[in-house]
Amino acid sequence: MNTPPKTAQRQSMADARLRKHADYQRAYKAGRKRQSASMSWFLAPQTPAYEGAALPSGPRVGLTAGKVVGKAHERNRIKRRMREALRRHVDLLPLGCDLILHPRRAVLAIDFKKLEAEVVRILQQAKTEAARKPVTPVPVQSAASL
Repeated sequence: MNTPPKTAQRQSMADARLRKHADYQRAYKAGRKRQSASMSWFLAPQTPAYEGAALPSGPRVGLTAGKVVGKAHERNRIKRRMREALRRHVDLLPLGCDLILHPRRAVLAIDFKKLEAEVVRILQQAKTEAARKPVTPVPVQSAASL
């Protein structure tokens, strides 16, 4: 198993992860689905959680793996592999955006180097797209209007 040297600085993804269901739903609503070889992904401009809230401090990424992908231990392994690939390239996340990755079952079987290359390609595409389109946050609905 390839482990990074002890002197290598590990980048943290703690602040760069989508955690709340509502954040995922906002990203799905504002984003558009795209496809790659072994996963689909959504890119959406960041929006405040509620009216008057501040925008998130930096770019965020989320991972989902539904039951159709496999049993719990397979889904967990897929997400661990994806998180490691993302952790190595967290600096490529597009500013002002939320990115959600939906890996397919094939992620279990492909070589990690190929998975990492695909994640880098997606991050570069997302960064290019985010730079091309001005980030305009989607207006937040107030609780009174619902």
